[in-house]
Amino acid sequence: MGGFNPIKRCRLETRERTVVVDLMVKAYKDQGAVEVTKKILEKIPRNDILQNLSAVSSDPEGPTCEHVPIGSYQSKLQSNLRSKFMCVQEGCDEKVDEQRLDDVYTQLYITTGGDIHINAQHEVTQIDMVGNPSDTEQPISPSDLFTPPAGKYKPIRTVLTSGNAGIGKTFLIRKFVLDWAEQRANQDVHLILPFTFRQLNLLRGRRRSLAELTHECIQESRAIQIEALNSIFTALQSSGDANFDNCKFKLLFILDGLDESRLEMDTRTNEFQEADIDVKAPCSVEVLLTNLINRSLLPSARLWITTRPAAANQIHPDFVDMRTEVFEDVLKMREELPKTLTAMYIYFLVVQSTPKNKRGDGKGPQWSPESLKMIPILAKLAFKQLQKGNVIFYESDLRDCGITVRSADAYSGVFTQMFRRERGLIKEEVFCFVHLSVQEFLAALHAHLKFTKSGTNILSEKKTLLRYLRSKLPNSKIKETVFYQCAVDEALQNEKGHLDLFLRFLLGLSLPTNQALLRRLIKGEGSSEPNQEIIGYIKRKIGENLSSERIINLFHCLNELNDSSLVQEVQQNLRSGRLRTESLSPAQWSALGFILLSSGQDLEMFDLKKYSASEWVLLRLLPVVTACRKAV
Repeated sequence: MGGFNPIKRCRLETRERTVVVDLMVKAYKDQGAVEVTKKILEKIPRNDILQNLSAVSSDPEGPTCEHVPIGSYQSKLQSNLRSKFMCVQEGCDEKVDEQRLDDVYTQLYITTGGDIHINAQHEVTQIDMVGNPSDTEQPISPSDLFTPPAGKYKPIRTVLTSGNAGIGKTFLIRKFVLDWAEQRANQDVHLILPFTFRQLNLLRGRRRSLAELTHECIQESRAIQIEALNSIFTALQSSGDANFDNCKFKLLFILDGLDESRLEMDTRTNEFQEADIDVKAPCSVEVLLTNLINRSLLPSARLWITTRPAAANQIHPDFVDMRTEVFEDVLKMREELPKTLTAMYIYFLVVQSTPKNKRGDGKGPQWSPESLKMIPILAKLAFKQLQKGNVIFYESDLRDCGITVRSADAYSGVFTQMFRRERGLIKEEVFCFVHLSVQEFLAALHAHLKFTKSGTNILSEKKTLLRYLRSKLPNSKIKETVFYQCAVDEALQNEKGHLDLFLRFLLGLSLPTNQALLRRLIKGEGSSEPNQEIIGYIKRKIGENLSSERIINLFHCLNELNDSSLVQEVQQNLRSGRLRTESLSPAQWSALGFILLSSGQDLEMFDLKKYSASEWVLLRLLPVVTACRKAV
């Protein structure tokens, strides 16, 4: 309509007039909304109203917080956030209209009451070991996140919610904010300010005041002027009251996706110097967030942080009043899922790459031409950015891999469920994969494709002379062994475990059963059977002096290779009563720990003396000790 993009129909249907007006102002700005309204009135036609509307002009200046009650700002923010979160897109076709969030939202199982103990292992490890929530943990409603447990009266300032990739943490936040914006819950909160670390990463090292940061990251907050936000923040900071219930202005900050943060925040320790903070003064985004988390900044404001479990240790427990975990019933229905993680992600890839009208017709994978062309390119992008540690990238990064914005538009069906295009805080668009785990899977696929098609090992240049000479031999089996050994070594050298999942995917892709599903994509001869030499190499690594997290991941790598011999050996000895702890090898001790962890049973108490009282054994069984409620 006259150069204005239309608002999606689902956003307008059954909406009240005031909501429609808010949507128009948000989409077209004040003057644009007036122009669109005029064009509609011309078409109806309603010239009588059109003449009156012609006299309308927007006042660029507005009153500040000193003259406007907080309820007015609350209504404006609720209206804007309602417009943003009421609809979501489902499916892989961007042309399909959006669906109402309330219609597609799946209720999640949220528990609280457990100890604030941070587990640094990769969250997919936790999926594999998931059992029923502890008896001491209680399910809660999202609207009760900041309600103290029964019998406890200490106010809750900060909630840390952990959940595995793709479980629905971001959808949970959207539903929470929408319920507030629709005035269905948490009406004691005046303003909810939802940030994402993907946005905040774009401002790394830049200086902003808290109000400026709010406007830059949350467009919906711009209905509240900078001066008004400064007035609200200053009043809270200077009140000296850290109790949310006593404050004149009740705020909730949401920080979504701590695991995606690339900001150097100092929140791992509880050592900080209290100082007078001028909330109006610009400072680095890292300092702002650090002060917000450690309670130096706005101690009375509530804070909700979401993260994948592996990154939860970035926040010191002293700064967390309640820790919650998100579960989904599907995680406990393991018999309905593929047997390995790699198979699960291959299934996801196949489904998203098969035209909608051919899904479920019983004919197996039917790759669309667009998928066959774009997935290898996306995989290359995923690998290059994973090596750099990037989860957000720019158009220049796409061009380096042969992707143009035009091609992204042309193959939107392939992109939407695996790749996302967003408007950044600056004019340049930013891009990301829908989950870090998808990026890790595609990165492994790229490394696999390069090796199977050309024999190129792109994993590491840090090879020993012997390994280099072996890689030059014509024997393909030796080359394959060197390739996977490089992958194992590189993953083990990463102390933070950032390549653990990548390694599992890469090894899983070596199986013939998985390669069969990708036959049209790979178009090459893969392995005819699991590489026994690399299986032996992993077993030897399990016996070395590695961290418990790396050892557990190596067991999962063996599972991806369909090898459970080490675990079965210990299990048989356990069942027969022939297990002699004094004769166990280091690898067998690790296998015992893995068996206890993955048993699916709640560990009420773990008696280390039953196995051995030595410090060395304690280190091998440390994951079991930390998982149980009591250890002696």
